[in-house]
Amino acid sequence: MHAPMQSLEPNQPNEGSAGRPTRERLLAMFCDTATEVVEKDFHHVRESMDITDLAIDSLGILEIIGSLERRLQIQIPDESLSGVKTVSDLLDEVERRLT
Repeated sequence: MHAPMQSLEPNQPNEGSAGRPTRERLLAMFCDTATEVVEKDFHHVRESMDITDLAIDSLGILEIIGSLERRLQIQIPDESLSGVKTVSDLLDEVERRLT
């Protein structure tokens, strides 16, 4: 059984100013989403990990990114993802779209 995904509500404790999620919350969202999409526990994931080391296929990664885009109401252009190697790189791209 998978842990339920938390909704991104304003004034949530893990949010920074103006309701923007903290880096810690973004990592938790990535882990929750990856766990749901791939049906494998990803709550051990750290920002420094290479995405290829997570053994998520390209379709899974696209589903994870699409889910994050919908939840955060952002859009990440495909060309921005070409240099993404680590979870940290992906979270950097997400944060750029939140500002």
